[in-house]
Amino acid sequence: MKIQRLLIALTFVNLVILIFTLGGIYPAVGQGVAPVLRGRSLEIVDEQGRVRASLSVLPAGTSEHGDRYQETVLLRLITERGRPSVKIGASEESAGLSFAGPSNTRDTYVILEAKGTASSLRLRNENGREQVVKP
Repeated sequence: MKIQRLLIALTFVNLVILIFTLGGIYPAVGQGVAPVLRGRSLEIVDEQGRVRASLSVLPAGTSEHGDRYQETVLLRLITERGRPSVKIGASEESAGLSFAGPSNTRDTYVILEAKGTASSLRLRNENGREQVVKP
């Protein structure tokens, strides 16, 4: 008789614990939009894991030719063959965008740039013809 009462008490305790446990479970629901997404860079990849778009902050530095360049924010849109066909960049000194031709081209591009107090538009075809427009 004592064992039967003990088993009933244990069953009741287990039932109470189950009710409290199930009462605390909520369905997975979005808690709204996060106010800020922070990071050093952002990359979007395709199904094969290739980077197709990137947004990064490039540190200031010096080129191989000794030219200094400022910290720059750069957005790249990249083709499936890995060619960055669209670039948008901004720094304190300049801002610009460029569009490159298809992956099988080398010298087909458009560059729109504002540097200091001057701006320009450079157009170049694969055959080497180039036109620069300045106001």
